[in-house]
Amino acid sequence: MPLLRKVSIVLPTYNRKDLVGKSIQSVLDQTYADFELIIVDDASTDGTEEVIKSFSDPRMVYLKHETNQGGAAARNTGIRAAKGEFIAFQDSDDIWLKEKLAKQIVVFEKSTENVGLVYSLCARNEGNKERIIPDKDQIKTEGNLYKELLLENFITLPSAVIRKSCFEKVGLFDQTLPRFQDWELFIRLSKHFEFRYVPEPLVTSYFTEGSISSKPEAMIKALEIILHNHLEDYKSDSNLYARKLIGLANLYRIQKDLKTSRSYLVKGYKTNRRPGLILPIFASFFGIGIYDCYWEWMQKIHDKR
Repeated sequence: MPLLRKVSIVLPTYNRKDLVGKSIQSVLDQTYADFELIIVDDASTDGTEEVIKSFSDPRMVYLKHETNQGGAAARNTGIRAAKGEFIAFQDSDDIWLKEKLAKQIVVFEKSTENVGLVYSLCARNEGNKERIIPDKDQIKTEGNLYKELLLENFITLPSAVIRKSCFEKVGLFDQTLPRFQDWELFIRLSKHFEFRYVPEPLVTSYFTEGSISSKPEAMIKALEIILHNHLEDYKSDSNLYARKLIGLANLYRIQKDLKTSRSYLVKGYKTNRRPGLILPIFASFFGIGIYDCYWEWMQKIHDKR
């Protein structure tokens, strides 16, 4: 019988032979050593398996999908295999600081059972610049974050450690989502559990080309699914609901889909009667050029508030 560990770390990977080694090493270098590292290879074909198997550590568990199923499915495979009291998530192109787990487990040990997730700042490298997530404008960072997370996500998955029992309450990652699976999970978790926060960067994240993040169609589909799945909660706050509808209208405007964009603006107007939406709605009947001008005017009014 394998030795039970306090923390199960789930690391999904797919064709990352040049990156996954550093990610694995940053986990094995943790000052907190009571963990198992579950690596789920999502049917890599580029030599990723050989890189993984070049490591020799009894805490490592290697699982491989026969066919590529996507990141959410790989993480769910890891969660189902996990034996730890807590579950952490690492990405195959990110680096953990050595004291990451130690600092987060201390927070859990000082908290009640109602605390389901502990996260930290994340330093995200985007080419020649670095962005800290969440940024300094995020007013509320811990406690009951349900309303804040319905609006937007400000937590990176590799920075989060989650109590395993929480998954029994809210379920696993939604594999129907083409994007934002972590955000949607955080929404469900925050509805039932409190979050805690370590205000220092414990993860370094690297943006890599070819990410699904660059596909606007995936973003739109994911946002529509999230809105549908949590519709009653969004509708309970007319201002929040209107903001999500207007956001979708903007995305469809960028895609040059005037009809769908207009339909979301109309819904937004009906939700809380914002007078600034009337002219953009009217302008949408006269082509993308005029619509864009009025949209920019509407945004300037909003920014002055």
